[in-house]
Amino acid sequence: MTGLLPAWLTAQLSSLTSAFDLAAPWILLALPLPLLAARLLPAEREGGSGALLVPGTLVGGARSGADLAARGRRRAALIWTLWAALVVALSGPRLVMPAAALPASGREIMIAMDLSGSMERRDFALDGETVNRLTAVKRVGTDFIRRRAGDRIGLVIFADQAYVAAAPSFDTAAVARALDEATIGISGRSTGIGDGLGLALRRLDPKDTQSGTDAVTPAARPAKAVILLSDGANNAGQTAPKDVAALAQELGVKVYTIALGPRDMADADGEQDVVDTETLRDMAQASGGQAFRVRTTDDLVRVADAIDRLEGGRALAPPLPLRRDLWPWPAALALAAAAALLATRRGV
Repeated sequence: MTGLLPAWLTAQLSSLTSAFDLAAPWILLALPLPLLAARLLPAEREGGSGALLVPGTLVGGARSGADLAARGRRRAALIWTLWAALVVALSGPRLVMPAAALPASGREIMIAMDLSGSMERRDFALDGETVNRLTAVKRVGTDFIRRRAGDRIGLVIFADQAYVAAAPSFDTAAVARALDEATIGISGRSTGIGDGLGLALRRLDPKDTQSGTDAVTPAARPAKAVILLSDGANNAGQTAPKDVAALAQELGVKVYTIALGPRDMADADGEQDVVDTETLRDMAQASGGQAFRVRTTDDLVRVADAIDRLEGGRALAPPLPLRRDLWPWPAALALAAAAALLATRRGV
């Protein structure tokens, strides 16, 4: 049959039938029920109906037998249309349309960002203008977060104290917005690197960060990482950064450290509020992560791209089918048939 049709029409029909689905196809078995009922139910006895004596003057204005027969056929067609449309509507016809596949990796990433007073320093260039460090980090960081669709991302801010600015979530847009709204001074102006990393580790799912006797095998655990950015040296908080990095290694969490600023303690020449590159490098090595040095905005962009590649491995998740219900259309047809039946009844 399809060989008699044009190729384009055959392709269209094939795609339409493959996209068509019924929620309850077994309900279509009810279509022949009226025929079975008419065949199986006992017939009405002869003489069981009454007769009405009508004056001849009225009989003359009555419709002819042909008109009555045509009227009966129309009513029968409307009744069958009503019944068939109701059955089809109850079967739940729908169109199945594939949704666009989303990237998914199952990773959990906490971003721990230094929000100490030194982040106000204006020594970065952005779009031809000199901006402070926080502005540059916001521009690159929000773009990095939005690219991690499919990952569970969270944000920790640290200075004198550490706090969770955005709980781990798949809503990357909300986490990016939390980073963009971060303000210097909200948690002090010192630098508590150890506390910031410690809080980030605590907010990763504890069921999946247990080591040793955990029932979940390491291969089955989702990959976890902390990206820690600082432009100073640890001078606040209750924990030593290297000790917390060792804990991260025990928990199987990689720590990527970003040392931000044009100068560090090795060449500070007595300058205050410079980044402790050595400590950040030791923290990354202790946890199995990687350390990065950032002096310019371009460096920051390259680091974000490098971490994106290191924590890559994302693939397209199987697309979930989207179903569009079509039952309102046969239901509307049934309603129209019922209204037509009422109209013909009133016209009798």
